[in-house]
Amino acid sequence: MSAPCLNKVSTTSSLNFLLKNMSTNKTLAQWLEYLESLHPSEIDLGLARVQQVAASMELLKPAKLIIMVAGTNGKGSSVTLCSSILQQTSMKVGSYMSPHLHHYNERVKINGCAVSDADLIESFMAIDHARGDILLTYFEVGTLSSLYLFKKHQVDAAVLEVGLGGRLDAVNIVSADISVVTSIGLDHQDWLGDDLSGIAFEKAGIFRSTLPAICGQREPQSTLIDHAKQIKSPLYVKGEAFDYDEQLSDWSWQGKTATGESVSYRNLPLPSLPIENAATVLQALQFVKPSVSFQNICEGICLAQLPGRLQQISSPFNAMLDVGHNPQAAQLLASRLALKPIKGKRYALLAMLGDKDPVGVVAHLKPFIHKWHLAGISGYRGQSVENLQAKVHKELGEVTGHVTIEKALNELKGIMAKDDELIILGSFITVAKAQDWIEEQTNG
Repeated sequence: MSAPCLNKVSTTSSLNFLLKNMSTNKTLAQWLEYLESLHPSEIDLGLARVQQVAASMELLKPAKLIIMVAGTNGKGSSVTLCSSILQQTSMKVGSYMSPHLHHYNERVKINGCAVSDADLIESFMAIDHARGDILLTYFEVGTLSSLYLFKKHQVDAAVLEVGLGGRLDAVNIVSADISVVTSIGLDHQDWLGDDLSGIAFEKAGIFRSTLPAICGQREPQSTLIDHAKQIKSPLYVKGEAFDYDEQLSDWSWQGKTATGESVSYRNLPLPSLPIENAATVLQALQFVKPSVSFQNICEGICLAQLPGRLQQISSPFNAMLDVGHNPQAAQLLASRLALKPIKGKRYALLAMLGDKDPVGVVAHLKPFIHKWHLAGISGYRGQSVENLQAKVHKELGEVTGHVTIEKALNELKGIMAKDDELIILGSFITVAKAQDWIEEQTNG
């Protein structure tokens, strides 16, 4: 069988000709709809197709420095923290994360700013031409788009979030200089299974032979450790090579330099994102940016913000929004709540996609919540409030249910007192809808 036809657009002149002569009438929304229709499956794990297209477009090394981040939780926070710190060193930094909260543009950022519709459309046109007869998934095109734009904007460093697993994820085509695994837990079981050893092996698939690898989980599964040894990738694990100590008003970190010497930082500012991820990022930076200063680190930590991750608001009521959607994320959230007692009561609004584990989530958070409210999510992969109630009934008993997230928030607004706090969690959709509702309440 012959290989699928592929159109090479590697030269500047041919690309400029292409972009001038292809139709630009499609809006970004129309392009996204078209890209969703290209492949019969939402997910088609494997690297051959996307790697072939990337190679033809010369996108496998779109920046001098490439950092790749995988993990069950903490990927987005780590990418954000790493990008923010590198920016303080005067580097031009591109970052890629998924999914987005409100706008697709949020997935690709240059120095913290989302790319324009025009940029995305240009990248989609170039990819659509280059792929020829090769079928690509929506995520694969998105990944290629980020690499295209990093190359176009000549970023000094690219920090990439691995979306699913690691070994067979589209992001894994790039020539990374360092690989980071933030955590290992159960998620995406339909694709990765429910065996932690197997999941650890999949995530270790982003490690590169002889190049350093960082693991932000203490005592990771042996499959991850063994794979690093097999490919001779020096592995630095939290609790062994590096660690941190959190105080009430600051924190300290200790780790290893590229030459094996001990290094430490004290009186670091507390981040708005999980300290666990900040600690992992600091170890990675010792290898790829050893010149980073204490001031760069402090400024980068203070400026790093990621909406929807442990995000606190005070109007129209006190609330914390978190996109956490698995037990491991709930455990992290629970540890944060334990450190921050409040005068009033804590309420929770939970809405989750149908393929997630709500029982595992509520089990971690139950000790900190006075009253639970559940809501339904419509659309693809969503689930009704009735289904969610049935799943958590044994854990929570009878709880208040709402057809939509908006209806739940309207009721909670009338219930909550000044010193109460609402925890909003369960999915990106949950947080996005809550943010839209909050904006309406604030501005209208």
